[in-house]
Amino acid sequence: MGVVVDTSALVAAERLASAKGAASVVAWEALLAQLADEPVALPAAVYAELMVGVFLADTPTRAATRRTKIEALTLRMPIVDFGPAIAEEWARLFTTLSRQGALIPANDLAVAATARHLGFSILVGPSDEAHFRQVPDVEVRVLRI
Repeated sequence: MGVVVDTSALVAAERLASAKGAASVVAWEALLAQLADEPVALPAAVYAELMVGVFLADTPTRAATRRTKIEALTLRMPIVDFGPAIAEEWARLFTTLSRQGALIPANDLAVAATARHLGFSILVGPSDEAHFRQVPDVEVRVLRI
């Protein structure tokens, strides 16, 4: 089927690795290894959220380390642009969820629109990002590491 990876899954993988004393790069590699048998994609909105961590870093060294880690990730997981087709899917989902009174955060709506456009599921962190389950016709998978 394929899977788009939400920021929550990447953050959860990092936190778990940190608790075990491992580097976050190792955590992301473990996550990718679990998904090796299917196509994996990174929505542009998730890439943007990761880049916020670079720009908010408290030192140039930490910023460079974060950027390097993200660049390594994108070599293994292509970024899916938020182009016209995904923007239209975003608008369709916004309309549907708005009419149901069940809006979700805009970036997560972009992740869901990307998943629906590609026919992929969404991988989320163990907290399960329950609002993704409000999106019709998208399978939500919870990270297990």
